[in-house]
Amino acid sequence: MDQRPIQPPSRTAFIDIAEKFVRAGRAVGMVQPARLEKDFLLGQAAAATGLDDYGDPWFEGPMEVLLESVRNEARLNVAGDFSAMQQFHKVLKDRLWAQMWFKRHPEVLARPIKRPVVIVGPMRSGTTRMHRLLASDRRFSHMRSFETISPVPRPDFNEVLEGKKEDFRPVLAKRIMRVARLANPRTLSIHPTGPFEPEEELGLLVASMWGMKHEAQWHVPEYGRWCEGEDATPAYRYLADLLRLVGWSQQISSIRPWILKTPQHMLDLKALLTVFPDARLIFTHRDPNAVVGSATSLAWNQTIIYSDHADPARMGREWLRKTRLQVERMQEARSAIPPDRMIDVQYEEMESDWRGTMERVYRFLELDMEPAVPGMESYLDRSRSLKRHPHRYSLEEFGLTPDQVRDELGDYVRRFDVPIETPASALRQKTAAQR
Repeated sequence: MDQRPIQPPSRTAFIDIAEKFVRAGRAVGMVQPARLEKDFLLGQAAAATGLDDYGDPWFEGPMEVLLESVRNEARLNVAGDFSAMQQFHKVLKDRLWAQMWFKRHPEVLARPIKRPVVIVGPMRSGTTRMHRLLASDRRFSHMRSFETISPVPRPDFNEVLEGKKEDFRPVLAKRIMRVARLANPRTLSIHPTGPFEPEEELGLLVASMWGMKHEAQWHVPEYGRWCEGEDATPAYRYLADLLRLVGWSQQISSIRPWILKTPQHMLDLKALLTVFPDARLIFTHRDPNAVVGSATSLAWNQTIIYSDHADPARMGREWLRKTRLQVERMQEARSAIPPDRMIDVQYEEMESDWRGTMERVYRFLELDMEPAVPGMESYLDRSRSLKRHPHRYSLEEFGLTPDQVRDELGDYVRRFDVPIETPASALRQKTAAQR
């Protein structure tokens, strides 16, 4: 029996070492102090690229709120504010380069995005597995992990297309993943990936300074609540344009439907359907005890890298609230979706019979599944090697009980007939074998 204390894990010593290097660099003037100010960051990116067109200025609203929340609430450590500067700088440079590509190649924005298949589910509800199984079918288009990190090609990308240069983006992704593994190896156990693995389009929303990625990384509740009250349609329109750019850079046919997924769609399903009105939707469902416990653990293991003041109980309450809101928003939006445009899939069905479940999904998509089976089996074999360690978590680590989760999400369980994975008394021993 697992006798771990009911405490969430602590971070590795790597962050303490990194902080010493950053402090030393700042002391001798080799590393600049953090300046998390909008005008400074915009000017810094413009100076680095020689460009000044950021496209639709809508993103500056979320950016201002996010920066204020980071300054006032996140309580970043030295490594945290250093990495935040790097993250904002990269996102802003990508926006500038994106506009450059749109001007150079206006045909990019004319690429159609027809009938995308969108996987919609709470964090940790099996969306990654569904996404990667479908992405193994070459009849679909999908993003890769390095494209989520760097969706916009660098200015020399034409030389990459001509075979004269290597695309630097996968190289950068490998470096970032290596640092992430050193900073907290648990993060890549929770969400195993590699530079060329199929990945969600969350980075395309981050390009608009939008989404739960920031809330899973930093303690920014004011920013999160502000976003919950805003219309996400502009962020999704920009996502669509970046998706067109990714498709162009992959040199793939625009006839192939995209496979999309990110838990953000639970909150912003109306905006997604405004931008992709002919989307076909696969809804994934999982025991909310596992969803809340696993999602909070994912956020915890990221936040402790960047802050010395993460509070597990506060985090548990916030992700329980956030999960409840995701479910409410999803149910409200799907009430207007024609039944033949959506299908529901239970996590437990995928666990017990992935092939039978996928056959049902392919009937919904009106496709023959057999050509895709070898690719799916290859993915499942590869996923076992990617996931070297199980993700261990519990509600108790974050000050929650199954009764609290049932009070908030019992109606979701009943509405979608969601199987409960383990007895409440056994939740502390729960091991998530696969996302």
